[in-house]
Amino acid sequence: MRRRDFLRILTFSGAAASARLGAQGKSAVGFSVAHDPDRPDYHLLPPHNWMNDPNGPIFWKGQYHLFYQLNPNAAVWGDMHWGHATSTDMVHWQHEPIALAPTPGSEDSAGCFSGSAVVFDGHPVILYTGVRRVPSDQATILDTANNLRECQMLATGTDDSLNQWTKFKRPIIAAPPNHIASTGFRDPCVWFEDGAWWMIVGSGMRDIGGCALLYRAKKDSNLTEWEYLHPLASGKKNGKAWPGTAHDVVDSGEMWECPDFFELGNQHCLLYSTERKVLWQSGTYAGLHFTPQQSGLLDHGAYYAPKSFMAPDGRRILWGWIPETRPEAEFARAGWAGAMSLPRVLHVSETGKLQMEPAAEVNSLRQREEAFTLDQHQTHKHLLQALRMELLVTGFTSGQQLELNLRQHGETIWSVAIDGETGVARCGETSFGVRLDETPSLRLFLDGSVIESFFGKSEACTARVYGLKPGKTECELKLHGPGSVHCSQFALQPISRNKLTGNFPPR
Repeated sequence: MRRRDFLRILTFSGAAASARLGAQGKSAVGFSVAHDPDRPDYHLLPPHNWMNDPNGPIFWKGQYHLFYQLNPNAAVWGDMHWGHATSTDMVHWQHEPIALAPTPGSEDSAGCFSGSAVVFDGHPVILYTGVRRVPSDQATILDTANNLRECQMLATGTDDSLNQWTKFKRPIIAAPPNHIASTGFRDPCVWFEDGAWWMIVGSGMRDIGGCALLYRAKKDSNLTEWEYLHPLASGKKNGKAWPGTAHDVVDSGEMWECPDFFELGNQHCLLYSTERKVLWQSGTYAGLHFTPQQSGLLDHGAYYAPKSFMAPDGRRILWGWIPETRPEAEFARAGWAGAMSLPRVLHVSETGKLQMEPAAEVNSLRQREEAFTLDQHQTHKHLLQALRMELLVTGFTSGQQLELNLRQHGETIWSVAIDGETGVARCGETSFGVRLDETPSLRLFLDGSVIESFFGKSEACTARVYGLKPGKTECELKLHGPGSVHCSQFALQPISRNKLTGNFPPR
């Protein structure tokens, strides 16, 4: 499922529109999310309906605040608001009232798209993309259903709980630069460096490629006036035509969504989302120009539009959107769609490669541990009474082949494997290379239909596996080749009693 299907923006089928949930999590057809085995138990997601991009993570007054794209009225994309959740540990969450909603007649009347949150002059500030319907000659997004104009907007927090926001009445950046044949203009990333405030906005140039446009806040403007400088970085289109009648500039590589730029170690890093995947670059930033030196794929699976922030202890923490991979009719009927990834800590290796691992706070979910050693040609089987599991395999070496299968009724539903001889990992139907000296371990998190797998710190793959049943799903682990590996399998606790991932306050 793409992040935004512009052929259907703000329009819903009758089935999708009817799949709305009440405060107790029951759909119009009487199905309860509390009894949905596909729904995650310890990943953050709203009590019901659609979520996508993480927005504006920030630590304020002793709490972590994470915002996200939310459709409060249906379990399909559209009517974009900013949902809001708070936590003291980035794992256990409390749902808060909606932070941003479209204002009728304004520049965000058709939706509040993604953005950043920063502290400016002692006050939390959100910078985000607003969209409204306009004639086609004024649009920055054009398709067969809607013509939308994107602009960058600002809102200031007026209470310590960050539940009240006052919008600046006019756009802080009304349009992309005139001389660029822009393919889009959204998702601002904002930071402070060298005594000034900077912003990049995701964009692209038609028939050329995606880019991130660099801006600098004008002095004494309170972040309300910005000066365009030049593209911070740019890419090339892939030459692939999107099937059908619409030309999708994201899938052709002509549009970069959700750019994220930050300093990490002795490198600067750029993340951007395009072609339904997330790419990273690391390199040098001097003279307001970024020079990438290494690049790669952030996650090989269902993972998109990530957003990072600097935690109070100096760690760079990243969240990403885990989209649905099943048909829209199915998740619309289920009454919920999308989930937030577990928090990931980013590092840069000595060679400049971007690395990541689950934040240590995730360990607080662990309950019971089963530790065992798996020897050559040995198989270990375990029946999962709940679809909440962490598996950690360490001591893997070259010459060994490790395979994990999830099986039901004697049939393999999904598997993940590492081949130490060839240096190839497989996650479901996806295969990719791993360097064994960087991948001495496999760490896997199963949560309903979500599986996040980490191959050391070097590679990750997020999968969606639907139809697993507690009490009927068997975890089978096999080792081939000389020697042994050490395994720890943990039962993980849910973060709420009813799969609503927190107590939703009354409206």
